Amino acid sequence: MSVTTPATDQAVCAPLPVLGRDVTVPLVTGGEVGYAALDYAASAPALQRVWDDVAAYAPYYGSVHRGAGYLSQLSTDLFENARRTVAEFLDCRADDQLVFTRSTTDSLNLLAAALPDGCQVFVFETEHHASLLPWKDARVSYLDAPRTPRQAVQTLERALAARDPHGPALVCVTGASNVTGELWPVRELAAAAHAHGARIVLDAAQLAPHHPVSVRDLDVDWVAFSGHKLYAPFGSGVLAGRADWLTAAEPYLAGGGASRKVTRREDGGVDVEWHETAARHEAGSPNVIGAYSIAAACKALTEAGFDSLVAREQHLVETVRAGLAEVPEVRVLSLFGDDAPRVGVISFVVDGWNSSHFAAALSAEYGIGVRDGLFCAHPLVRTLLDSAPEAQGECGAPEAAPGEKSLNAIRVSFGAGTPDEHIERFVTAVRELVADGARWNYRTENGRCVPALG
Repeated sequence: MSVTTPATDQAVCAPLPVLGRDVTVPLVTGGEVGYAALDYAASAPALQRVWDDVAAYAPYYGSVHRGAGYLSQLSTDLFENARRTVAEFLDCRADDQLVFTRSTTDSLNLLAAALPDGCQVFVFETEHHASLLPWKDARVSYLDAPRTPRQAVQTLERALAARDPHGPALVCVTGASNVTGELWPVRELAAAAHAHGARIVLDAAQLAPHHPVSVRDLDVDWVAFSGHKLYAPFGSGVLAGRADWLTAAEPYLAGGGASRKVTRREDGGVDVEWHETAARHEAGSPNVIGAYSIAAACKALTEAGFDSLVAREQHLVETVRAGLAEVPEVRVLSLFGDDAPRVGVISFVVDGWNSSHFAAALSAEYGIGVRDGLFCAHPLVRTLLDSAPEAQGECGAPEAAPGEKSLNAIRVSFGAGTPDEHIERFVTAVRELVADGARWNYRTENGRCVPALG
C-alpha cells in the first residue's frame, strides 16, 4: 500500500501536534484520505516537538560516559539531565533510582531479575503480558479478575493475608488497562500491599501518557513505562523506584558501563566490582536519543498541562462511548462498569462480525487504524468475552477467516494528538459498517484479514 505525505491541508484540532498528522492513505473504494491513527495504546505517534528536539541534537551525537571530547561530554550531560527530567515527571523520591531500559517489558523483566530469593509475586490475571509473564523464576500467585475497584483491593488483601509474612513479596498492577482503559485503584492497592509487608510496582504504560503519575502520591515502590506510548520513538523505557533490590541484584546485563573495576586473578579469572548506581543495569552504550526523547515528551506533556489534556480526552471518550451506545450490535468490554473512570482506550465486539474483518474494513474503506486481537492480554480478553481459558487466539493475528467465530476484539485508542475529526469519522464508520456492511470483499492472508484485490 502506497503512502504519500502532501502539504498540510487538514485542520488538526489537537493540543499536541504529532508526526503523521498530514499522511494520506489510499482507500480500496478509490481516492485518498487523511490517516486516522486510533491505535495509541499500541504505539502513540511521536510528538512533533520530540522529533524536532531529537533532530536538533543529532549533529552533536557522541559517546556517553566514555569520551573526553566536547560532543561526548555534551551527550553525557544530555543523558543524565534526561534522567533528572523523567524523575521529576514521575515525582520520584530523592533516593530513588531511575534506569533507562528498552520498554515496559524490559523494565519489568529487569525488576523480575532483581527479586530477592524467595520473593512471592502477586499479579492479577488482567495484566498485560509485559507485567503478567516476567515473574517465572518467582513464586507467583495469579489473582482472578475483579469486577469492581473495591473487589480488586479486597482480593489482594485476602491473598496477602494468606502469604508467608516473613518473606519478601511484590505486587504488580496496571495503572490503566490496555484493553478497557479503566483506571485501577493504585493508591489503595499500594496501601494494602504495604500493610502486609509487600512492595508494589506500577505498570504505567497506559497511564503515564494520559494522567500525571506521582511515585510519592501513589506510594508505589517502582513504576515502569515505555517511550513509544508516551509520544516518543521506539526503543526506550524507564524503571524508577527504590534502589535497594536493584543495587543488591546482579547486573541485568554484564558488560561495560555496569562495571566499575575489573581485575585479573592469579587463577586466570576476573574479579568485577559493579556500579551501585543506575549504571549497574545499563550495560553497553546507552540509548541517549531514546532517553532524550522520553525527557522531551515529559516536558511537552507537563507544559501542555495534564488538567486540560485530561479534560479534552474525556470529551473524546464520551463521544466514542455515546456513538457506540447508539449501535445495538456493539458491546463495549468493561470490568468495572460504564461509570468507571478510564483513559482513551476502548475495546468492543460487534454482533455478526469477526473483529479482524471489522478492523480491516475500517482501515481499507475509511483510512482508520485500530487494533484487533487479544491485545497481549489474553486472560483478560478471554474473561471479558466469556470464553473458556483453552480457547484459541493469537495476539494481534487472529487465525479465523472473516465471518467465522474468533476469539478477538476491536480496540480504538487515542490521546493528545488526536483531532476531533478522527473520532467523528470512526463513529460514523462504525454506524455505516453495521448498518450497510462492508463495501469490499476480504480474505485471510497470513492470519490477517485483508482486502481481496482484483
